[in-house]
Amino acid sequence: MAKHFTVSRRDFLRTSAIGTAGLAMGAHSPMVAPSDRITIGMIGSGARAHRLVEVLQQFPEVEVVAACDAYKGRLERMKSRTGGRADTMADYREIINRDEIDAVVISSPDHWHYQHSVDSLNAGKHAYIEKPLTYSIEEGNGIVEAQRRNNLVVQVGSSGPNSVLVQKARQMIREGKLGQVTMIRSTTNRNTASGAWIYPIPPDASPNTVDWDLFLGSAPKIPYSPERFFRWRCYKDYSGGLSTDLYVHTCTTINYLMGAGIPESVIAMGDLYRWTRSRDVPDTINASLKYSGGFMVNLSGTFNNQEGNSGGMRILGTEGSLVFGGGLRFIPERVNEGNRWITNSWPEALEDAYLVDPAVRQEEMPSTRTPATVAGEEVYHAEGKDSLTVHVQEWLDAIRKGTPTKQDAEVGHRAAACAHMINASMEMETMVHWRNGQSLITK
Repeated sequence: MAKHFTVSRRDFLRTSAIGTAGLAMGAHSPMVAPSDRITIGMIGSGARAHRLVEVLQQFPEVEVVAACDAYKGRLERMKSRTGGRADTMADYREIINRDEIDAVVISSPDHWHYQHSVDSLNAGKHAYIEKPLTYSIEEGNGIVEAQRRNNLVVQVGSSGPNSVLVQKARQMIREGKLGQVTMIRSTTNRNTASGAWIYPIPPDASPNTVDWDLFLGSAPKIPYSPERFFRWRCYKDYSGGLSTDLYVHTCTTINYLMGAGIPESVIAMGDLYRWTRSRDVPDTINASLKYSGGFMVNLSGTFNNQEGNSGGMRILGTEGSLVFGGGLRFIPERVNEGNRWITNSWPEALEDAYLVDPAVRQEEMPSTRTPATVAGEEVYHAEGKDSLTVHVQEWLDAIRKGTPTKQDAEVGHRAAACAHMINASMEMETMVHWRNGQSLITK
């Protein structure tokens, strides 16, 4: 029977130096000094932005004072969600040009991330940037350089590293409990229209309520399309699809767990099998990533079946495995050699001589060993604040106290690069390699 444990953030932070690295967990008082107040503007006001506003409203030192979006209906709802206090507008430049705004949350479509991020940082605003950090691999260094040049706080919106279970797994890996880790497998499956980003379109959507040209930005100029506006993740002109929307979360967590960066080689295949309406990105992808740190990753995902999705991620080591899904499960390896079927073909005298060796008998004949108990499975469950709340809190603490974040621009660039390499491999139907800061193709 597996042993069950509860991992609380308080206990973990008290006992784990690894878990506390870069994590500031200050208690929040309902009385906020003016010097602690943080004013925020929302760049992009879609569904994710509204979720983030709900999180931000847990912190009394924070006030969302402005929001922009190309759809008027979202701004109307944002006005309501902030009790009428947030000013609303279409153009993000009205936000970053306001001196009284300290920071921005960027949750715009992927193809706008670079411009919104660099302009906000150059305007002196701290930034929480939704994943993926970039629309293309080439954009990453520009955002990294803008953060460094302006000495501002960036947090990219993949909260996995601030999950207490992920921190527990990282500690176990670093302590050697898994032995040598050489393979990580992750599955991301869904089977609904909403899961495939075929979102409902508001009935009032029209060129009168949607600023189509503002949405397009640098994307190809085409006539107004409500499907493209409200389901932008489904189109290559604005998004990297499954890789940049979902796999980037997995790669962020893997990089944190393993202390890794951009994989040295990636090969991937994908296709569009089912969700052909309102879409040109694949609904099914298999990818293999090879890291210079001595391990490989298999990423598998489809929007056509949800079986196996609860299994999440499996980290496979020579001494044990970690399985995410319904908590965190450690499964120790129990390995016995089995060469009897080989030696059974030898001359009997040679086989008998082989089995005389005590070390061989210990390995080959476990039934003759001295009775003993062995460690079984361990299951860990989280309690306390959810990882997104902690992720946002880490960003706010970094703004006020100068403490680091786990997902700065450099870390976000590395995670996004994994996704971009997957897409490049699919598009070019070949293996791609990371060399000298760019993705190269070898024949």
